[in-house]
Amino acid sequence: MADKIIYPIFDKMLSRQDKEQLLGQRGLMIWMTGLSGSGKSTVAIGVERELHRRGILCRILDGDNIRTGINAGLGFSEEDRRENIRRIAEVGKLFVQTGIVTLACFVSPTAELREMARRIIGPDDFREVYISTPLSECERRDVKGLYARARRGEVKDFTGISAPFEPPVHPDLSLDTSRLTLQEEVLAVVRLVEER
Repeated sequence: MADKIIYPIFDKMLSRQDKEQLLGQRGLMIWMTGLSGSGKSTVAIGVERELHRRGILCRILDGDNIRTGINAGLGFSEEDRRENIRRIAEVGKLFVQTGIVTLACFVSPTAELREMARRIIGPDDFREVYISTPLSECERRDVKGLYARARRGEVKDFTGISAPFEPPVHPDLSLDTSRLTLQEEVLAVVRLVEER
């Protein structure tokens, strides 16, 4: 039934090339994955500011921000986590196809979820950045108090404590924020963008 009432107009819209030419840049997804508290958002904020300084339009898609808006109705079941990442990838694809450098900051704990995002966005437009900060450092920071609550059993299926995290096998970049300065991390990600 849906196919009889849906008439996409993609062929009538301006092309991605038109958008990128207008902006003078190419769209790209930098997908940051890592444990809660690893530094994904901090790195993304630094990268956004540096790209802005260089005249590159950028947008951050952050887990907490997205869950207060487009994904507000989703919980943390396996099905909801998958739908969370699927929606983010679809929205991210729109930004990338508009020529915007997009920084996605999501735990995205499994290889399958990250691969789904890569397929949706397109492998040529997707760069995986693993924020590899050790669990002990993430727990020490515990900026949201989530690790302490998870250890007490108050938060179920918490990644790194009661739910697994599958580290990327071949990320485009790996950053341990407990060993590098923020400036080093930012410049490493900016180099990925510049390679584009």
